[in-house]
Amino acid sequence: MSARVLVVDDIPANVKLLEARLKAEYFEILSAYSGMEALEICANERVDVVLLDVMMPGLDGFEVCRRLKHGPETQHIPVVMVTALDQPSDKVQGLESGADDFLTKPVDDIALITRVKNLARLKTLNDEMMMRAATGRQLGVTENAALERALSGDFGRVMIVDDHARSAQKLRQNLEKYHDAVVEGDLNAAYQKLSTESFDLVLASLSMKEGDGLKLCTLLRENEATRHLPIIVLIDQGSDARLLRGLDTGVNDYLMRPIEAHELLARAKTQIKRKRHNDYLRDRLKQSAELAITDAVTGLYNRRYLDSHLTALIDDANAGGRALSVMLVDIDGFNAVNDSHGHRVGDTILVEFAKRLRRNVRGVNLACRLSSENFLVVLPDMALDRAGQIAERLRAQIAAEPFLCPNEDRVRLTSSVGIAELQGSQDGAESLMRRAGLALNEANQRGRNRIAVAAA
Repeated sequence: MSARVLVVDDIPANVKLLEARLKAEYFEILSAYSGMEALEICANERVDVVLLDVMMPGLDGFEVCRRLKHGPETQHIPVVMVTALDQPSDKVQGLESGADDFLTKPVDDIALITRVKNLARLKTLNDEMMMRAATGRQLGVTENAALERALSGDFGRVMIVDDHARSAQKLRQNLEKYHDAVVEGDLNAAYQKLSTESFDLVLASLSMKEGDGLKLCTLLRENEATRHLPIIVLIDQGSDARLLRGLDTGVNDYLMRPIEAHELLARAKTQIKRKRHNDYLRDRLKQSAELAITDAVTGLYNRRYLDSHLTALIDDANAGGRALSVMLVDIDGFNAVNDSHGHRVGDTILVEFAKRLRRNVRGVNLACRLSSENFLVVLPDMALDRAGQIAERLRAQIAAEPFLCPNEDRVRLTSSVGIAELQGSQDGAESLMRRAGLALNEANQRGRNRIAVAAA
């Protein structure tokens, strides 16, 4: 679905000109010829970006922007003020009315498409966040702090990469009222800091005396740690060729020298919001994925994950001719603890049991909770004798250390373990699990608190 752009201007020729440029980039265009008409369209239609002329009869652009930003249904629509006036006071007034960016007539094609694409992506991310937040509220989950930060473009950490000391310091002074700005004149040092420290935005000069700013942009896009970090390049007049190369490498936006403070702040805010939107959505996606494959009580993997992953581990072991063992572990008498002490105590024991399980297996091993008191550990590259040593260490630790519960009672428990080893390419997940289950049954029948090994 293409972004919908509302072009607002009282002069039809201006509307037609912007419409033609944007349609060439496959945007869907809506048109309005007055401020009131623009407000009506925004109230009744899906609009992703508004291009708003300042000088209009009746409601001027500033007042239209102010009303959009104060309306609960329209406040998140990005607004670009389009003006023939290039006075700082006009941009101050635009910022105060809530404008997200500025374009000066005659409108440059690169500037137009860059601004609209950036803000359309921002609106898409914003809509996604608001939808997820609404779903969360319906489920009784609130995330006010995380959501408020994601919607804010203030107080970001910005790195300015420029070896022109005076220019860099001026940029820092303009930014520091709203952000923490750091200046770095050396490209290698900048890359190292950006790779290891947390930043929300990079301002990279393409006219450095020592080094190539475009090379830095390329490296940042290739690095997993900085791939999603917004980049605004700083260019000189007449550098369109370098600018287009920068946009091709994944640069998000640009500022043309001499850089006006209000445009700097507006562009920085847009890019910082975009990064925070992306971070928020990635965090929620990661959490959703983790919830789908992990047990809510212990944090171990659940049966769903085991069913999809065990076969892959077995196939890998068979293909490489490597050993693989599994341990099926029971907490002895756990149901009686739940009945006598309650589920709160039971959950506390499960959480502590999972911690002890993790301490006794390597990070490459797969630990899962199968049912109430039943756990499975998959041990890649491990034969039966070594698996038996790990099982004995776990069994001994469970028996030796009582579980401290919420009422400060100490509950002593033991565990039983059944072990089975993969028997070659003819073996599979079902038969391996079945043999481990038979071994566990044998351990239980022999009195519990012991280990049993499955027959080959």
